[in-house]
Amino acid sequence: MERLSNLQGAVLYIVVPCYNEEEVLPETAKRLRIKLEALMAAGRISRESRILFVNDGSRDKTWQIITRLHRECPLFSGVDLTRNRGHQNALLAGLMTARERADLTISMDADLQDDIDAVDGMMDRYLDGCDIVYGVRSSREQDSFFKRTTAEGFYRLMNAMGANVVFNHADYRLMSRRALEGLAQFEEVNLFLRGLVPMIGYRTGTVEYERGKRFAGESKYPLKKMLAFALEGITSLSTRPLRYITGLGIFVFFVSIAMLIYILARHFNGHTVTGWASVACSVWAIGGLILLSLGVIGEYIGKIYLETKGRPRFLIREILEGENETAD
Repeated sequence: MERLSNLQGAVLYIVVPCYNEEEVLPETAKRLRIKLEALMAAGRISRESRILFVNDGSRDKTWQIITRLHRECPLFSGVDLTRNRGHQNALLAGLMTARERADLTISMDADLQDDIDAVDGMMDRYLDGCDIVYGVRSSREQDSFFKRTTAEGFYRLMNAMGANVVFNHADYRLMSRRALEGLAQFEEVNLFLRGLVPMIGYRTGTVEYERGKRFAGESKYPLKKMLAFALEGITSLSTRPLRYITGLGIFVFFVSIAMLIYILARHFNGHTVTGWASVACSVWAIGGLILLSLGVIGEYIGKIYLETKGRPRFLIREILEGENETAD
C-alpha cells in the first residue's frame, strides 16, 4: 500500500496492552474515546479508526470491561490472549492484529501516564515523512530520586551493552503500516520491541511529552522486573556481554602471568609469601568470575533453545470487532 500523503481518511488504531487494569481501564477508555472522536470530527482520521485493547491473560475483570466497552461503543475493539504472555508479546499481538486493518498505529500503556495529546504531534511527524515516531519523555522531575536514577541507568546500561534504544522512550510510538510490515519480518521469540523497532530502519522522528502519574493501580515494572527486562533486552539484541567476558578472560590471564613473575621474583630473592588471605581472595574472585561467565553464557544458550523450539509468541482466543463479537 502506498504511503498516505495526508491523514484524511486514514485508519488509525490505538493499541493498548492490558494486564489487570480494571481500576484504570474505564477512565483510559473515556479519555481515548474523547481523543479519537475529536480527531474524527476534525477530519484528520477515518471513522473506521479504533481503540484496540489487548487483554494479556488478566486475572481480574479487565476482559469483561473490554467486552462491555465494545458492546456499548463500536470504537472499542478487543483482543483476548489465551494466557499471560508478557507486555511485549501482548503489544505485538495488538500491532499484528491492527496491521491488516489500519494505515497507522499508535501504541501506549493503559495507565494514563503517557500524554494522550502527544498523538497530534506524532501524526504531524508522520505527515512530515516519518514512518516511526517515538514518544520521548521531556524530563523526569516528577520521579523520585531512586526512580529517576534507576530508570536513566537502565537506558545507559542498555546502550553500553549494545542494545541500542531511544533514551527515555518506552513503548509509546506511532508506526505506519510499512513499518509494521517490517516489524512482522522479525520472527524471534525473545521480544524486546524497544530495541527491535529502531532496527527497522525507516525514517524516524520524536515527540516530547510530560509523563504524568499513574491514574490508578500499581506499576507493572518495579525494580526487580526492570532489571529482568534489561537483561532480556541485552541478551536478545547484543552479543557484547560475551565479548566483555572474552576481554575479562584475557585481562585475568595477563594478571596471572604478572603474578607468576612476581611470585618467582620473590622466591629467588629469598622472600616467601606467607599470607593465605591473598590466595583465598584470588580463589574466590576467579571462582566468582567463572560462575558469572557461565551464567551469561547460559542466558544465551537458553535463548537459542527457545528460538529453536519455534513456539508461538502468543495465541488469540477471541477478537472483538465490528458491530458484533467474533471469535478467532
